[in-house]
Amino acid sequence: MRSRVFTKDLQHDVIIIVTGIILAFLVVRWPVFGATLQILQPFYPFAAFLAGIFFTSAFTLAPSAIVLAKIAETAPGLQIALWGGLGAMVGDMVIFLFIRDRFAVHLSKAFKRSQLVRVFIKTFHFGFMKWLSPVLGALIIASPLPDEFGLALMGLSRVKLIVLMPIAFVMNVLGIIGLISFAHLWG
Repeated sequence: MRSRVFTKDLQHDVIIIVTGIILAFLVVRWPVFGATLQILQPFYPFAAFLAGIFFTSAFTLAPSAIVLAKIAETAPGLQIALWGGLGAMVGDMVIFLFIRDRFAVHLSKAFKRSQLVRVFIKTFHFGFMKWLSPVLGALIIASPLPDEFGLALMGLSRVKLIVLMPIAFVMNVLGIIGLISFAHLWG
């Protein structure tokens, strides 16, 4: 029964992500999108900050990435990355505060607190995984992948919010610089 619920939830998430990607590409081709970006051009720091907030989630990553790449066509890329990284850090903080407390609860409910789950969660508090999971989490945040999994790894390893904030900012800035560079290369 649990596997059917998990599969249904996973299918639902995949449908939402694919829908977001399709809508992102359709919106880019819509003339109103270009006109809106032209209006927001003088306010590109605000637009980049707002797009950065949405750069963190699996469900809003594609539209946000397109907006950031489009803004960077006419505005300074480093400033877009800094403002977008700041917005992404805010988005990550919201996700982290949500995941940190609830991820372990959802995991334990899904697997009924079996011995395997207890061992899995404990590995993030001791030894090798104690330092590896935050590093992997930071790399996931910097990648074009959604930040939820990276933040979940950091939450399981009990990274403090005050430590996560600068890491999330730097890694998101690097990720947005990579996105802008890729967009300029293929644009």
